[in-house]
Amino acid sequence: MHFLNKLIWPIPALLAWGLAWASFAVGQVWLPWWGALCVACTCALATSLWGGTWWRRVMIALGFPLSWMVLAAGSFPAWLWLLPLALLLLVYPINAWRDAPVFPTPKGALDGLAAHIALAEGAHVLDAGCGAGDGLKALRSAWPQARIYGVEWSWPLRWLSALRCPWAVVRRGDLWQSSWGDFDLVYLFQRPESMSRAAVKSLGEMRHGSWLVSLNFPIPDVAPVYVAELEDGREVYAYQAPLAEVDYDSVLSDEIAGMLPVRPQGIVVQGQSLYPRKGRPGGNMHRH
Repeated sequence: MHFLNKLIWPIPALLAWGLAWASFAVGQVWLPWWGALCVACTCALATSLWGGTWWRRVMIALGFPLSWMVLAAGSFPAWLWLLPLALLLLVYPINAWRDAPVFPTPKGALDGLAAHIALAEGAHVLDAGCGAGDGLKALRSAWPQARIYGVEWSWPLRWLSALRCPWAVVRRGDLWQSSWGDFDLVYLFQRPESMSRAAVKSLGEMRHGSWLVSLNFPIPDVAPVYVAELEDGREVYAYQAPLAEVDYDSVLSDEIAGMLPVRPQGIVVQGQSLYPRKGRPGGNMHRH
């Protein structure tokens, strides 16, 4: 399907929307209207991968459900307008709101890192928050000899990631609750507010000599071992464990100012919960 990404925009979107409407029409022959709608929405979500950039994927994915709602607005009750919100919560559940939105890793973003990060045959590599699997593909392209793992909280994205990357071991889970201690390299494409928490988890769990790689966002106050600049101007930061230092006050300020306290357990490092939210189960902040 890579040739679809090379077609002049918006041809991929028109093809995807037409396929979604065709699946809706065919589905109504054997299914109730809501069943056909689910089939068509699934088709729209799958064909969104034809978009070459994340915003084009969003446009492709939303094209059918939005057009269907406009046409059906006069025929169905108002509560059906909540369906897009339900689909959004299904793909991007509340527990994942603290983490990065579904922004895919660009193709080839990690190519060339193997010249600076040598991993042994069968090394264990984790994409922490693997989304739809683009990061898994980039990791395999950079280190084809490694065993690739992924963890993703959203079960539809976990399913899609496993479907697109059958050679990877992908499970549903919370990247902050999952152990990083068994991996030779952990890859992140998160948000700026997440990076100091990643530093704490790396310092507490990752083995000496293992690597933490972040796309686009550096760890505050920690110098990377290597920085690669991509063609679009973004940068990849590589850190080798153990990290030299972590500013725990910065971690706390990020936790307070960065986002809403939607996960009471905080970060789990070697089975211990760090930085639980005030007023939530877990008590006061722990310092080490």
